[in-house]
Amino acid sequence: MRPVHTALAVLVAAVWGFNFVVIEIGLDHFPPLLLSALRFLVAALPAVFFVGRPKAAWKWIVGVGIALGIAKFGLLFTGMAAGMPAGLSSLVLQVQSVFTAVLAAVVLRERPGRVRVLGMGVALAGIAVAAVDGGTSGPVLGFTLVVAAAACWGVSNVLTRKASPPDALNFMVWVCTVPVLPLLALSLLLEGPERDLAALRSLDWSGVAVIGYVAWVSTVFGFVAWSYLLRRYPASAVAPFSLLVPVFGMSSAALVLGESVSGLRWLAAVLLVGGVALTSLAPARAVNRTGVGSGVSAGSPPAGAAASPAPSGPLRTSGAAVPRSG
Repeated sequence: MRPVHTALAVLVAAVWGFNFVVIEIGLDHFPPLLLSALRFLVAALPAVFFVGRPKAAWKWIVGVGIALGIAKFGLLFTGMAAGMPAGLSSLVLQVQSVFTAVLAAVVLRERPGRVRVLGMGVALAGIAVAAVDGGTSGPVLGFTLVVAAAACWGVSNVLTRKASPPDALNFMVWVCTVPVLPLLALSLLLEGPERDLAALRSLDWSGVAVIGYVAWVSTVFGFVAWSYLLRRYPASAVAPFSLLVPVFGMSSAALVLGESVSGLRWLAAVLLVGGVALTSLAPARAVNRTGVGSGVSAGSPPAGAAASPAPSGPLRTSGAAVPRSG
């Protein structure tokens, strides 16, 4: 990669890592489900008028919108609101690669190789260490909700792979429209209209900045920049930079929020990042009807398919180019 593009990849990882700090700050202004709804509302409304009509089937747009927008981000924001630290959240969310690999093996018949299986085991060991650390420094409920969010992200990755959208930007913008009303309804039901109205009435410039960052900087800029890199370089060259996200997440949480990073958490980080690297970058073979591996790399999208993004960046659903953002 050219130095300027390497710097851009690092910048995107930093933006996504710092996003967890911004979410933590945002939760001081908004209830979690309301904050998630506002994120998608602001990300979708300006863009939906410019990307044209949906170019993927509505069943995939709605499916990904539910799994990613409602379930994944609803659980993540709620878990962080329940006390899960921002830095630890950025780390634990990496286990989505394991969920993606398992679901891809079951649904897409992508047979994981030995290296990928080893990576899944190492990543799960990291989750176990993070659970021990979280059990001593944070609530079990918050930890469990973030792990559940990672599982939902895995579901959305597989759905995106099945959708194979021809235009990733168009697909993602329309996906962002799906969670808005359901999240607002859930917020009114579970968080209460009084709490929502109080948050909106007390909206100040810091709250506006939070929404602007998570919607436009993390989502729009992160997606555009990551997709640009994936168009110019192989996924195997771009994907490793996403492993920097928890590094930036943990370090920025320590610097800005004063979160302590224990020895157990560093050990969990080494295991998780190493395991995710093995799981994401090792090839998997698709199994044909006779059960013989076709030799197709799980990191390669279907012919002609663009890299498909998450609300914070693009998703290459096999795991090879899945961003680790909040």
